[in-house]
Amino acid sequence: MSQLHLRRLQTPLLGPVDLDVRDGECVCLSGPSGSGKSLLLRAVADLDPHDGEAYLDDVACSTLDATQWRRHVGLLAADSHWWWPTVGEHFPPGCGPDLQALGFRPETTGWSVERMSTGERQRLALLRLLCNQPQALLLDEPTANLDAESTLRVEQLIHDYRRRHQAAVLWVSHDTAQIHRVADRVLRLEGGVVHEAQAA
Repeated sequence: MSQLHLRRLQTPLLGPVDLDVRDGECVCLSGPSGSGKSLLLRAVADLDPHDGEAYLDDVACSTLDATQWRRHVGLLAADSHWWWPTVGEHFPPGCGPDLQALGFRPETTGWSVERMSTGERQRLALLRLLCNQPQALLLDEPTANLDAESTLRVEQLIHDYRRRHQAAVLWVSHDTAQIHRVADRVLRLEGGVVHEAQAA
């Protein structure tokens, strides 16, 4: 069980942000395009320079190596990166990703990365992230390129993961129906400021 805490987290374009995401809680973040939602996730993941601090329970981000922090606080970016020729090479040794949960067959690990669609990359990037068993998830529109069936599969997988691991989840979404389905709490980012909101 882990809680995510942001204290006066600030970048040149947003903040300061104070936020607590409880263990097992899914907090959805909405707001206009360009309002800084992705920038906030990147700052929390320690990918972009920022002031203030992020904590996982009582462990401060600044006390850990960036790679170590991102192993515990996992970011699923809107555009995933793939470095090696085949899908399976991107999964850690000993990880058996739940391919079936997202509609894939076992032979998917042998696929060439070049043959994957955007939606396939998005779903497989989520499975790759979960193999690290992060204690908190930062999700940047994880279903933006997916059809309705695949979207529901991803939502169910994330729900099961956070319940099983009591992981804190901060989920960026523009989809009002999705927010209703997955969120325990809704925040809105406008003008660089995060405030409580209601799902419309």
